[in-house]
Amino acid sequence: MIGDDVDRTCSRAGCRAQASWRIDWRNPRIHGPERRKTWVACDEHVDYLRSFLAARDFPLEVAALEVVS
Repeated sequence: MIGDDVDRTCSRAGCRAQASWRIDWRNPRIHGPERRKTWVACDEHVDYLRSFLAARDFPLEVAALEVVS
């Protein structure tokens, strides 16, 4: 879940669409399991961003984006 005040624009470079997915990931060569980053993605780019991270063997989880007020 993310707060209502967080930018929900897709993380794909150049995309300005509203995100509906979250991708939580980490780079295990740099960070331990407690450190995770979050990208958000629109329907069009969720597979692209997931594949980009998976090709680098980064652990990741994809889930529907839930916004809390």
